[in-house]
Amino acid sequence: MMTSITALLLAALAPAAGAQAAEAQGPSPAAAPDYADEANWLCLPGRADACAVDLTATVVEADGSTEEMAFEAAEDPAADCFYVYPTVSTDPTPNSDLSIDEAERRVAAAQAARFAEACRVYAPMYRQVTLSALRSIMTGQESGADGEMAYRDVADAFSHYLENENEGRPFVLIGHSQGTRMLTQLVANEIDGQPLQDRMLSAMLIGFNVGVPEGETVGGTFENVPLCEEASQTGCAISFVTFKSNAPPPASTRFGRSDDEALDVACVDPAALLGKDELDAYLGARTFTSAGRQPQPWVEGAEVDTDWVKVPGLLTAQCKSEDGAQYLSLDVNADPSDPRTDDIGGEVQVMGRVLPDWGLHLIDVNVVQGDLIELVRRQSDAYHGAAD
Repeated sequence: MMTSITALLLAALAPAAGAQAAEAQGPSPAAAPDYADEANWLCLPGRADACAVDLTATVVEADGSTEEMAFEAAEDPAADCFYVYPTVSTDPTPNSDLSIDEAERRVAAAQAARFAEACRVYAPMYRQVTLSALRSIMTGQESGADGEMAYRDVADAFSHYLENENEGRPFVLIGHSQGTRMLTQLVANEIDGQPLQDRMLSAMLIGFNVGVPEGETVGGTFENVPLCEEASQTGCAISFVTFKSNAPPPASTRFGRSDDEALDVACVDPAALLGKDELDAYLGARTFTSAGRQPQPWVEGAEVDTDWVKVPGLLTAQCKSEDGAQYLSLDVNADPSDPRTDDIGGEVQVMGRVLPDWGLHLIDVNVVQGDLIELVRRQSDAYHGAAD
């Protein structure tokens, strides 16, 4: 059963409720963005911006040995990625402005920038529902947030991208949390069952509930876009919410339980699509938000100087459906006798207390980021192979 707080969150992001709230609180902040203006983009290909950052990672092996691994962007990728970021804005207003702040830069570096290994990355700014509004919602107050305005910005940015940047190329949609909420609407309104679906390699709709009938891969949220079942499949969706195996979704969970008895929450394991269970994670050496529980030191007797860490063999996962919840269940394959940490952190916490209803929401993308990037490569190869 969906909690009342979760229902309030969904209401804040839904177009009708958001429009009513905005009407009650006064005019929307600023005019609609002009996406011909590069200042309204968080990331654009070939530009020195939030996605042009040092992504060097330290590989920490189980025996305690470490090695730095440099990042290399693809020179001429054959696909595009259109990324919409989650709720991060620290603006005090119910909807954010379009100024690029440190919060947007951090999340772009954590979630989007590394996809340049496989695609050209486009990430618009949008007037999202802010953390301030979310706090109001969670305490039962009127937020004044306008979800319709946020969606309209994302739809306008995507339209500008298609008309001026895409040039008929295949594309991937990548979203997390509120970003996924925006892209889910976009797929339903502009792509599902329409000619544009043929060019969509996949919609990576992460960290927000997407509904499908039990045992089915299509239906529910989308009428024609199925869940991906193979690495080379295109025109499909990849969606999941992540919880540790020893901390599954509680009854009051925000994610992983559908409010529609006819639907399950979609779970597609990116690693399983690639024929494996070990996750190719890129974890922050420190969490990118103060709300995240910090990891323990990654290895005994050595310093990690990079912002990113890889831990081969430490993490595995599988989709589970139990006790009315559907989710990606993550195992930390701990070995207390080796020098590598067994504690990756990442849970949402308040005043030192972990909030179990959030699961591993903050690092949903990062625990499978390498796998998602590999799927972009496989889907792009399949698309261009079919076109030849």
